[in-house]
Amino acid sequence: MAGNCAIMRPSIQQYGEGQLANRGANPAILRLAVPVPLRRLFDYLPPEGADPAALAPGQRLWVPFGGRKLVAVLVDIVAESPLAELKPALELIDRQPLFDGAGRDFLQWAADYYQAPAGELYAAALPVALRKGKPADHWAEQWLQLTTEGKGLPETALARAPKQQALLQLLLQKGPNSRTQLKALKHSLPVIRALADRGLVEWVAGPTVPPPLPDAEPTPPPALNDEQRQVLEAIDAERFSVSLLEGTTGSGKTEVYLRLMERVLAMGRQALLLVPEIGLTPQTLRRIAARFPERSIAALHSGLADGERAQAWLAAAAGQADIVIGTRSAIFTPLPRLGAVIVDEEHDGSFKQQDGVRYSARDLAAVLGRNAGVPVLLGTATPSLESLHNALSGRYRHLRLRNRAGDARPPEISVVPTLGQQLDEGFAPQSLRHIGETLQRGEQVLVFINRRGYAPALACDDCGWLADCPHCSSKLTMHRRQRHLRCHHCDYRRPLVNSCPQCHSRALSALGGGTERSEELLAQRFADYPVIRVDRDTTASKRALDRLLAPARDGEPCLLLGTQMLAKGHHLPRVTLVVIQDADGGLFSADFRAPERTGQLLEQVAGRAGRGDLAGRVLVQSRYPEHPLLQLLLEKGYGAFARQLLRDRTVAQLPPLRAMALVRAECEEPRWAEEFLQTARAQMEALAPPSPELAYLGPVPALLERKSGRFRFYVQVTAEKRGVLLPLLARLCQWAEGNRNRRLRWAVDMDAQELS
Repeated sequence: MAGNCAIMRPSIQQYGEGQLANRGANPAILRLAVPVPLRRLFDYLPPEGADPAALAPGQRLWVPFGGRKLVAVLVDIVAESPLAELKPALELIDRQPLFDGAGRDFLQWAADYYQAPAGELYAAALPVALRKGKPADHWAEQWLQLTTEGKGLPETALARAPKQQALLQLLLQKGPNSRTQLKALKHSLPVIRALADRGLVEWVAGPTVPPPLPDAEPTPPPALNDEQRQVLEAIDAERFSVSLLEGTTGSGKTEVYLRLMERVLAMGRQALLLVPEIGLTPQTLRRIAARFPERSIAALHSGLADGERAQAWLAAAAGQADIVIGTRSAIFTPLPRLGAVIVDEEHDGSFKQQDGVRYSARDLAAVLGRNAGVPVLLGTATPSLESLHNALSGRYRHLRLRNRAGDARPPEISVVPTLGQQLDEGFAPQSLRHIGETLQRGEQVLVFINRRGYAPALACDDCGWLADCPHCSSKLTMHRRQRHLRCHHCDYRRPLVNSCPQCHSRALSALGGGTERSEELLAQRFADYPVIRVDRDTTASKRALDRLLAPARDGEPCLLLGTQMLAKGHHLPRVTLVVIQDADGGLFSADFRAPERTGQLLEQVAGRAGRGDLAGRVLVQSRYPEHPLLQLLLEKGYGAFARQLLRDRTVAQLPPLRAMALVRAECEEPRWAEEFLQTARAQMEALAPPSPELAYLGPVPALLERKSGRFRFYVQVTAEKRGVLLPLLARLCQWAEGNRNRRLRWAVDMDAQELS
């Protein structure tokens, strides 16, 4: 747990050039979080001519800063400032605060824990349109309400005008309705105008409401099985707790989420559901909208336009959204009636922000629940080692769903050895035979290969030239359909070459396989069946994933081929065979977390098979079928596999048994980054020498040493307790902010998940 950071005061020069206003006798000093990489708040005077009574913490203001005009958030109003002269803010943006006291406290906790500048954290919490200073009133909704005369009418007063009668009854029974809600309920403007002409209704300004979701047919809830009932009975909806729901794939975790939401909504409160970016599909939104047709639902994810996201965020913050479904940054949405926080696929790496403010939405969910006094439910079939450790140590409640819902049975899993075999574009003959037999039975096949493009490298057979990225320590991936080579780290692209740039030979070979290459083979071998490729290249447009999967949901025999986008969040009951083309990728990585991720991914992909009435089968291709971790995973399941990894981490003194942070630095000149980190390590060791409770490693190169033209290094700091680590990192940040090399970037990554 992080302690409170002292507010560091800037010098007068840090407010930028220009005439400074004298504070005089005005007692109102605005303490603002300005979106700059400095870990402090900044003092300003109120805007000229502003009514001090109109100012309240949580509002946004335009402020001058270093010759720029920035959007800042008012954190506090104080009577004293250590500076004799202050600049006035330029303009008040909001009439009402966007962040209440609880929201500001939560953001300050996160800033302290993740060693982040408060201004950058507030900026990350806001949707882009609000971050850029768009007034919240832009999305204010018009609401239709009854006039005094309208309230006095009986419900049957307009029986001869049935459409007007229906609208009158709605307003009498439900109260005011927004324009968006009336449109969704198909009440037309002519009918509204007719009632307004009679003096029975009127439009008034009101709070923002979420954009409507796609239409969905209401569906009744299915019956719960005994395990689901026991899990729900163990969760007290009226007090704080953190529960890890470990449920095998297809065991009905989503139904548990929906039932917990029902209980929370019945209490008049809001439910927050966090999902991985790739898990927030139209299928997920439709299922929730179908279960709660009368409820207001706000979706927050990167697929929305800036205006839609701001509208949904404002509606949630105003309490107008009963259910908020979002990806990582939705954790910062102020929810005045919060009743429960649910994190689906809690193990997913996308919950950790990897640049900017490097926070974990999963970990912050526990803090948010504690602050609000509400339950937090973390659900997954493959728990992260952090959550599993907390559950096994008693910090979290450990809930289990061991059986698949309904009549579905776990799939049969077989290993297909590939070492020494003649493979056809990465497929063993046994795998291709089973694919053909499955399709002939009228069933569906899912092929998993976690590499996009046609091939991960292009090489010259004569001189050994490899197509390298000029900006990263990586090879260029060949995309044959688009006729280019692309770096999947920095997105550098160049046209596909026909001859070697080094020796001019035309003997070029595509090394390895990707989704494009596999798609080409499968389309040739199984020409009578559609091959549906799902990866980032085929799902770039809005709703593309939904359109691609539509034929599979219709139940026709087909081949689904894709990356981890297919591994979770999809219920396709006609998929009876899953083929995992290469299971070995993460078993030999230098990243100590790689085996954990590999096990999670294999288990999640395997869980797509046999989710309906038909039996499922999984074929796992491997060059090393005798690898002990792979054997343990396939023979005893993810639970035994994860517990073995925890024992290994205990021996190695690695997370989650110890707290870990990385101090990162990157620069176009590698020597400068290394020297900065060497000095940073010396600074930390002077404050806290190495000991059994505190250890240092580095500087060492990141696994991807060069990215986008910048060389990257880090110092690893591990501690037995976070209480030792956090004050040390806070002191380091104070020192590092004095770095004057503008070409060097540095960051602190608390609870780091990536070594790359």
